[in-house]
Parts: sequence; C-alpha cells; structure tokens
Amino acid sequence: MRAIPSRLDVADSPAMRILTGESKGRRLSAPRGLHTRPTLARARTCLFDILNPRVPGARFLDLFAGTGAIGLEALSRGAARAVFVEQSERAARCLRRNLEALQLGERGQLLRMAVAPALARLTASGDQFDLVFLDPPYEAGQTTPALALIGEHAGLLAPDALVIAQQYHKEPVAAPNFLAELRQRRIGDTRFTFYRRSIDEASS
Repeated sequence: MRAIPSRLDVADSPAMRILTGESKGRRLSAPRGLHTRPTLARARTCLFDILNPRVPGARFLDLFAGTGAIGLEALSRGAARAVFVEQSERAARCLRRNLEALQLGERGQLLRMAVAPALARLTASGDQFDLVFLDPPYEAGQTTPALALIGEHAGLLAPDALVIAQQYHKEPVAAPNFLAELRQRRIGDTRFTFYRRSIDEASS
C-alpha cells in the first residue's frame, strides 16, 4: 500500500498554511504521524480556483476534515459557516487549535464523530449546505460509501449545492444515482470529482 505522507513532513511548507483571504499565510497546527494526509498547496489552489465564485457566503461541510485545511481555507475566503466532521481525537484537537488561532470559531463547528452519525445529526437539526467536501483516507475504499451516505441525507444539500470528492486518482468510485458528475480534475495523484444533484432527483 502506498505510504500516506505525514503532515509533520510538510508542516513548514505552503501546504500547511492558509493560501489566501483574511487568514492568508497563517500556519496550521497538525498532528505527528502518518494518519493525517494533507491536501497539498497545489491541489488546494486548483480546487479553490474552481470553487471560488461559490465560496463567499457559502455554507461549507468538510467531511473527513483532518486538520481542517479545506474548510478553514473556505472560511478565510468568505464562507459564512463551515462544519468540520472528524473522528480522530488527535486531528480534532489540532482542528480546534486552528479554529481558535485563526479566530474562526464563531463561524466553524467541529463534530468529532464518524461521518454517518454526523450526517444524521445535521439532518435532524435542519442544516443545509451549499458546498460539501469529502476526503476519505486514500485507497481505503470509503469514497463510494461516503457518497451513498450523502444520498441518504440529501436534504442537507441546498438546491444548487456542489459535492466534491477528493480521492487517489486510481480509486474506482461509483456515485449514487442522485448525483450527476460535472467534471474531474487531476493534480498529481489527487483527483477531484465534482457532482450536483441529478436533474431527475432535483425535480422529484
């Protein structure tokens, strides 16, 4: 299995800093070890070049959030709110520190739990999101099940919401019928796939 790079290995690189917006250049806290994989700066730049028109004022859901680099970048670029879902206590501690250090706690909420109960809780509370980002562990086969879980809680998606999956470029992914693929973008070993509700689903 391909080794997952440590956040420690890249802690002093741009991959561990906010790229732009109100928190531009601020460094992010990260846990030691091989269990939390960063979205590198080049990939994040590409992602937000695509998303940027939708980010200001958006409600952002960051699943498998790790240290929160994606959701924190969205907040720095003007997202109204971000909810971070992360099961690992070590990663969640870093995420809390990042929210506090960047003074984004009023707009960021951390749910330290697995994705399935988190989606159930957010559905029960009537939340909706404009952008849903998921970054399951690479080569763990979790992207397809995670997309299916989002389908079970489709009420969380605003009418024009985007769902963005980040995965290893060779990982096979089968999206549920309620999602229509819009585009893919590959950067190195990383592939981003962008989805919206299918026309049939949105009109039903």
